[in-house]
Amino acid sequence: MPINLSKGQKVDLTKTNPGLKKVIVGLGWDVNAFDSGADFDLDAAAFMVGSNGKCPTEKDFIFYGNLKHPSESVEHMGDNLTGEGDGDDEQIKIDLSKVPANIEKIAFTVTIYDAESRRQNFGQVSNAYIRIVDEVTNTEIIRFDLGEDFSIETAVVVGELYKHNGEWKFNAIGSGFGGGLAALCNHYGIEVA
Repeated sequence: MPINLSKGQKVDLTKTNPGLKKVIVGLGWDVNAFDSGADFDLDAAAFMVGSNGKCPTEKDFIFYGNLKHPSESVEHMGDNLTGEGDGDDEQIKIDLSKVPANIEKIAFTVTIYDAESRRQNFGQVSNAYIRIVDEVTNTEIIRFDLGEDFSIETAVVVGELYKHNGEWKFNAIGSGFGGGLAALCNHYGIEVA
C-alpha cells in the first residue's frame, strides 16, 4: 500500500525500504476538457543539486534534451508530447547507489512547453501526481497528488529526493513558478540561452 503524501510532508524512502536502490519516478497529469488551439506538452525534468541548492554542472539537469546523467544514476525515459492515455505520462529512473557524492538532492519538476505563446498554465491541468515505484518489485511506495492549487503557474516543483544522514527521503513540495522552465533553470543555477 503506497503512502499518500500531502504537500510539505517528508517521508523516509531507504530507511523503511532497506536495500532499495532502483526506483522509477512516475509523473502523470490530465488536461482539462477545453481547447486552447494547441496541444499541451508537459515535460518532466530532474535537477541534481549540491549542498548550495544549485546544479554543479549543466549535465546535472536531466530533461528531454539530456536524457541520461554521466553517472547513469538518473535517466529520463523520454518525452511524451501529448499526455494521452492512463498511467504515468513520463518516467525518470533513479539508481540511488550511483548518485554522485556531491549531489544531495534531486528535484523533480513539470513544466508546460511553450506555455506563453500557447497561453497555457497549470490551472488547465488536473490530476497531476508524482509516484515512486520500486523498479525491482514494481511496487508503488509513495504517491503525492498535487491537487488543484495552481492557476497561472507554468512550472511546478513537484517533489524531491534528498539525502539525510546517509538515507534517502522524499519531500512532497508542490510549489508553482511563473516563467516556465527558464525560471526553474535559473532557480537551480543552470544558464539558459
